[in-house]
Amino acid sequence: MNRAFGKKGGLLRNSGVQTVLGSLLCILLGLLVGFIVLLIINPGGAAGAVAAILKNFLYYPSAVAATKYFGTTLVKASALLMCSLSVLFAWKVGLFNIGAAGQYVIGSGACLYFALALKMPWYICLIAAVVAAGLVGAVSGFLKAYFNVNEVISCIMLNWIALYCVNMLLTKVKEQSTPYTKTIKSVNKGGLLPTLGLDKLFSNNEFVTVGLVLAVVIAVLVWILLGKTKLGYELKATGFNKNAAKYCGMREKRNIILTMAIAGGLAGFGAGIFYLTGIEQWMVQQTSVPAMGFNGIAAAFLGGTHPLGAIFSSYFIQHITSGGTYVDTTLYSSQISDLISAFIIYLCGFVLFFKVWLNKRLDKRDEKLAAKGQKGGEA
Repeated sequence: MNRAFGKKGGLLRNSGVQTVLGSLLCILLGLLVGFIVLLIINPGGAAGAVAAILKNFLYYPSAVAATKYFGTTLVKASALLMCSLSVLFAWKVGLFNIGAAGQYVIGSGACLYFALALKMPWYICLIAAVVAAGLVGAVSGFLKAYFNVNEVISCIMLNWIALYCVNMLLTKVKEQSTPYTKTIKSVNKGGLLPTLGLDKLFSNNEFVTVGLVLAVVIAVLVWILLGKTKLGYELKATGFNKNAAKYCGMREKRNIILTMAIAGGLAGFGAGIFYLTGIEQWMVQQTSVPAMGFNGIAAAFLGGTHPLGAIFSSYFIQHITSGGTYVDTTLYSSQISDLISAFIIYLCGFVLFFKVWLNKRLDKRDEKLAAKGQKGGEA
């Protein structure tokens, strides 16, 4: 059995298996480091804090309540998944879309404005979110393709432009007595995503909608697009070497713009399937970009920058993020879960080193087995 796992072409030689093992190792080490930090802050509550973060919705003794809050975690994870796909899609094409946060903001503004001000049906609002966010992503792609402006710089600038533009836009549809936008349920029920009976599976949680299914479907489609289609091959080829792609007849500038437009559209889709559930209202006075887009970066790399891996990593990141709200705030800050997430993501940078180390160990094992086999044959 050990030989089968270690031999050339065996299970441990598989890059996907190595990525999964590396990610699991990062999670365990991140939790360990987080636990040590908790011990330093307050030894008495460290174990309980980690348990609360990992339990999340299981914190509730009632099965009905646990199921309901499990649904809420899934809703948030589906939006995070789309932001994760936005980041990894650009990464696969050689671009770093740190602008997923701003594109998510633009998508939020577009879908909420169409739902609250224009009173459009949910599918129009969702399309508006995708198109608006895609256009913002295309701006970064255009600057990169034609003026060689680093996409990281343009994306960071656009993040803040997006935030304040959306704040101004949604001021027109905010409640009179609060800084929050009106609820879609009270203004335009047709703007809410349909539940299709999914809410009943989660103790009548009205926020669980068709968006949950759509997010998983989009993840599969992104995987197919990148790995199984001509367009995906061209986009990745452009990312590897745009000059070689141009020499081969590919339209490298168009591919760069298209990549960022698709990445932006994915983030916008995430905003749509989140805010069109009615789970949250937008605060028009906020001065910081929502964390969802930045957490997408974490989920993308924890999932090995693979669309299917992002499904599981997005859920995990959201699980421990939501679990942080159950930490005893008299002992620790509720942001302690973000700190643990940060440790895990930081350690994800060592997945490549883990792969190199593992392959070296397997090579040495193969050499020893080969040497033993040689001696046995001679005997």
